[in-house]
Amino acid sequence: MLPPSKKIRPGRRIRGMSAVLLPLAPDDSIDWGSYRTLLARTREAGLVPAVNMDTGYVQLLDDDTRARVLETTHEVVGDAFVAGAHVADEAGALWDRDAYLRRIEPIASRGGLPVIFPSHGLCGLDGAAWAGAHAELARDVDRFIAFELGAMFVPYGRIYDLDAYEALLSIPQCVGAKHSSLSRLLEWDRLALRDEKRPDFLVLTGNDLAIDMVMYGSDYLLGLSAFAPEAFAARDRLWEREDPRFYELNDVLQYLGCFAFRRPVPAYKHDAAMFLHLRGRIATDRTHPDAPKRPVGDRAVLEEIASRLEALA
Repeated sequence: MLPPSKKIRPGRRIRGMSAVLLPLAPDDSIDWGSYRTLLARTREAGLVPAVNMDTGYVQLLDDDTRARVLETTHEVVGDAFVAGAHVADEAGALWDRDAYLRRIEPIASRGGLPVIFPSHGLCGLDGAAWAGAHAELARDVDRFIAFELGAMFVPYGRIYDLDAYEALLSIPQCVGAKHSSLSRLLEWDRLALRDEKRPDFLVLTGNDLAIDMVMYGSDYLLGLSAFAPEAFAARDRLWEREDPRFYELNDVLQYLGCFAFRRPVPAYKHDAAMFLHLRGRIATDRTHPDAPKRPVGDRAVLEEIASRLEALA
């Protein structure tokens, strides 16, 4: 018998939030036209676009570009988006509440839902202080999403213990938390705690290696769904209808995730660019000059996966 946290929940409506890739033109400038198309396709599929996240190179963007991402997103999808509130600091920096509020304001003023991105200062805090920092933000922010990010994604990433997570659940303004440890066990523990303490809280899986966590009660905020938002939305509808075709479609999407999110994990963004370019969704498969690259041979595998998805979704 599986413990309650690991019971499968058929027929559940899944809430999907999908990161959106920031595509590049041949001269490495931002391809804003393709970006608008990706935003519109994500929203039309029924997913909530997530911008200025890792998939959108938020750590590598200057302030003006981050602001234009927000403005463009608002123009295309209105207030139906979430966005990373990212504070760029250095190792050893102190937690800077005012810097976070400055990042949150342009998101909230456009109707978006801020995601409190990790930083050296924030993740340098112990568990109680980390939860306390979110409580401090709640004094000025009506709604936000917290974010646990593993060190395999960024060097300042950190996953906290359940005591810290429980303290997070006690903050009404914190409506959910993205969990990117790539560990089923840690996420199952969070689901059990959520069910016991605050059932309306969104456990947003960021586990691109176990996208079936939605079967157990997680919703999602994924980088992988940037590759094929329509396929993810189709999969989610199949689960809600208790249609067994869910499993075959999920298997192909998981194969894509296991391939694209292999080490070095941050290079998945190059696979995303190649995949979207192969499908005619963006003009080039270029990635940010400072982002890690994948070998050319990835294209053949991605093309095969794309053909399988098109036959299913």
